[in-house]
Amino acid sequence: MNYPVIAEHILATVQGTWWSRRRRRDDVPQLPPGAVHVFRVGGNYRPFPEGMVYDPSHPDVLDASSVSMVDTRARLVEVERTLPSVSEADNFTVRASFTCQVTDPAAIARQGIIDVTVPLRAYLVGDGDLPRVSAGHRVEEVNAVRTEVSHRMTAYSAIVPPRVTGMSVEFVSAEVHASDDLRDWEQKLRDERRSWELQKGQRDFETQDALRIAELLSQGSDHVDAFGITRKEIDVTEAAARIHRITEKESAHRHEAETSDRAHTQARETAEAQIRRDMLLTLLRQMGGSEYVDYHQVLEQVLQETGGQAATGVGTAAGTTRMVESGQARSFRTGTGRDGSRDPQGGLVEDEDDLVD
Repeated sequence: MNYPVIAEHILATVQGTWWSRRRRRDDVPQLPPGAVHVFRVGGNYRPFPEGMVYDPSHPDVLDASSVSMVDTRARLVEVERTLPSVSEADNFTVRASFTCQVTDPAAIARQGIIDVTVPLRAYLVGDGDLPRVSAGHRVEEVNAVRTEVSHRMTAYSAIVPPRVTGMSVEFVSAEVHASDDLRDWEQKLRDERRSWELQKGQRDFETQDALRIAELLSQGSDHVDAFGITRKEIDVTEAAARIHRITEKESAHRHEAETSDRAHTQARETAEAQIRRDMLLTLLRQMGGSEYVDYHQVLEQVLQETGGQAATGVGTAAGTTRMVESGQARSFRTGTGRDGSRDPQGGLVEDEDDLVD
């Protein structure tokens, strides 16, 4: 960097008599803001009076063999130094900041300090104990190194302050940076972490939105329609027409289901009645060949099972059986006469003489 001496130019000798000697304005370069001319006259360096209008007949201007432009404004200057770590493959970089301002332009021009970072870097390297601060740390422990280097530089600048002749120099701060490889790695990890956190946040938002929608749907279609109408995503007329169609469909389906249930119930009752009638008919047919039948009791059971109506086919079945008187059931036994023939009365005798052999 060109600080504090911005530029240096050699001046040609001015010819002519004493009263006619003049240096051309083009021979002396224009000054930028905040800079002064320093002319070398013989072995001396003389700054042109600040604020004075350029005078081509000024003795210093006429007799100068060279001119320097010196920046007198305060500047913040940074210098760097490399520090070792535990690993030979990685290093730390210390960047120290100093405030500098020219106090003696002639001394600066005499030294020809074109780049003030050169003496400041020499000052930073002059601290032989600074590398010991970082030598015991891994490159990942850059934060610990920053703290120790800052304390070391503050103490060092207080005991051995930086000095540059013709300037005021003060130590400001020291920063420690890791290697470029570690910085790139940390940036990659940071970007991946941020990407993962972004995806996680999106999934969390989607989950919360899904839960909210599920809760909304669980409250019924009317609530969903009301929510959509509130957000102006559903038209009121369309929602009303759709609700009306759904209501009509549900009513028709309910009527159809009720009709089907009634028909099913009626068919089941008819089938059960037919089964009972068939069972009674079967029973009557089986009793047709039985000798002991209480038809009065059977008739009461038939009327009870058929609901007071005679079953179809009962008369036919009864015609095939022998009718007996109602009342106490009697047991019949078949008798055999003396001549070996059966009595048609079922074993009853007509004459008392038949009781005697």
